Amino acid sequence: MRITPDLSTAAWRKSSYSNNDGGICVEVADNFPGIVPVRDSKDPDGPALIFPNGSWSEFIASLKKNADT
Repeated sequence: MRITPDLSTAAWRKSSYSNNDGGICVEVADNFPGIVPVRDSKDPDGPALIFPNGSWSEFIASLKKNADT
């Protein structure tokens, strides 16, 4: 059974990888143990994707690795 977390208390922050001119804006919430909620900042009342911490960490590490090449 999948349980959807209550994101009403989420402390959203804009990702450092987001575009600063209002284009590609991703927000993440860090205050949930074991998961990382992610949403489109242009649609704050829309759906959020929920990633396990490990998967999110691997994704960020991949972005950093590709940015360095």
